[in-house]
Amino acid sequence: MKSKIEATIINICISGLCLIYSIPSLALLRDFSQPVYITSDKQTVDVKSNTAIASGNVRLTQGTIRILAVQVIMIRPNGDNKKMIVDAYGDLTTFYQMQDNNTPVQGCAKKIHYELESDKLELIGDASLKQLNSNIQCDHLTYFMKEQKIQAISNHAKRITTILVPSELQDNYKSLMPLKNKNH
Repeated sequence: MKSKIEATIINICISGLCLIYSIPSLALLRDFSQPVYITSDKQTVDVKSNTAIASGNVRLTQGTIRILAVQVIMIRPNGDNKKMIVDAYGDLTTFYQMQDNNTPVQGCAKKIHYELESDKLELIGDASLKQLNSNIQCDHLTYFMKEQKIQAISNHAKRITTILVPSELQDNYKSLMPLKNKNH
């Protein structure tokens, strides 16, 4: 009886540890199922066209995703919230999201285009995206959030600049490597 209780306690502890360690990896995916909140100084909603315009100190949040801008235009094609398209404008619009590896990603540009259905974020005009000390600067950057992939494009006069910090790459690489069996 005593060993059965001890085994149950051990199983509960192991399950609890597994749950704790899996929470950071769920942070990114959890964002996409969260509602979108918009606060601003002024908002205009056109119910017929499923369009809303927010202006003046606009803050859009969805889970850990945060976009700050001077003006945001939101369109819900056919009234579908899952297909919402957000365009944020300003001299400097900013983006923030906590990643599944518990590190923040921050970006800025003159315009941000965010498609909720495809989880795609575009930074347009003097775009910059930073994670820890690594960053990329270009004219137009597309960030596929679920896949954590980036595509950078620059106009002919500007080149793309990327700074990768080797120790951060190595740490991220190690976290992706499977544990090796010590017996092999």
